[in-house]
Amino acid sequence: MTKILDLGAYGPDFARDPYPIYAELRNEGPVHQVHTPEGQDVWLVVGYEEARSALTDARLSKDPRTMLGDDAVQGAGALANMLESDPSQHTRLRKLVTREFTPRRVEALRPRVQQMTDRLIDTMLDAPDGRADLVEALAFPLPMSVICELLGVPARDASRFHAWSSDLIAPSAGVSAGTVLRSIAMYLTGLIEEKRVGPDDDLLSGLIRITDEDGDRLSEEELLGMAFLLLIAGHETTLNQIANGIRALLEHPAQLAALRADMSLVDNAVEEMLRYDGPLKSATDRFTKEPVEIGGTVIPARSQVLVALASADRAPEKFPDPDRFDIRRDARGHMAFGHGIHHCLGAPLARMELQIAVRTLLERCPDLALDADPDTLPWISGALIRGARTLPVRWSPGHRPAPSTV
Repeated sequence: MTKILDLGAYGPDFARDPYPIYAELRNEGPVHQVHTPEGQDVWLVVGYEEARSALTDARLSKDPRTMLGDDAVQGAGALANMLESDPSQHTRLRKLVTREFTPRRVEALRPRVQQMTDRLIDTMLDAPDGRADLVEALAFPLPMSVICELLGVPARDASRFHAWSSDLIAPSAGVSAGTVLRSIAMYLTGLIEEKRVGPDDDLLSGLIRITDEDGDRLSEEELLGMAFLLLIAGHETTLNQIANGIRALLEHPAQLAALRADMSLVDNAVEEMLRYDGPLKSATDRFTKEPVEIGGTVIPARSQVLVALASADRAPEKFPDPDRFDIRRDARGHMAFGHGIHHCLGAPLARMELQIAVRTLLERCPDLALDADPDTLPWISGALIRGARTLPVRWSPGHRPAPSTV
């Protein structure tokens, strides 16, 4: 019988620093059967080439009905979306969304993202003791404000989505995923009806116009699922990447000094942040339609598979000396945004937010530093999300460079 490795047995160490555990697994082989901290028995793909192959293998389905059946998925209150669909349905949905979620629409947000970032940092720097939680002050409100503005969600409702997304990733006591999904669905249904009556120039209104006018249209369920996916997935990953990236810089003073000395390195530094400590440990679930051989291991049909993006991005055969954080590294080929047809649709928006957040924070806070031992930070548990719930930072109060006019 194949031995199943219990990742939960590592306790908080797997949440705090999973990379040594991934390294041990890679040394033993590219594919392993594991028991996740969430209590699931899955096949975990940890090798770089094997991960890329798995993410493009049509025999691995994203549709949970492949394993669970229609009744189980519907019973969980699932919302139809691109993330949980296969070709040709995925191809059709993505084509419809990309007609509205265009590079031009994303780029048009740049001045607003800069304004939001400046405003949030202004508020943070008002703290008389020169201390703040960077997650609360910047990493959470920036991507939530951006995605809400993009979709046309009132700013007053942003905190509700943060609570819902947190409960989906790490449920509070007594809160079920089904309850959270129903709350989100009820809210979005009402918002969609408001947009039908009074459309605007936001993305959600654009998606509704496609639903109403095109020969090939989004169904009501698909429109609801698309809004859900963009709001929750578009917020949670960017939140954690901002915090992870800044923490990596602050833990590597020489790299931080090099970036401060040459801010033209920001774009490359962001790519290294994504590789070194991305917002996801693993891509979301895949399910084998038939027996599939990956890296010499045959995974049985109807098995659940997780592709460990964080492990692949520390694979030494792709990235020499992978545990070294180097803002000048060629990090091309990292998989923080996935790979293949499910590559993150919002990657350009996330990159823009990261670049603006990092540059502005370093310019406005010349002596920014961690205000806690990294080993004591409260980490999000589980096999999916990589991030700390809080990131205490400090700076010299009273020293407050004005926002750049560039």
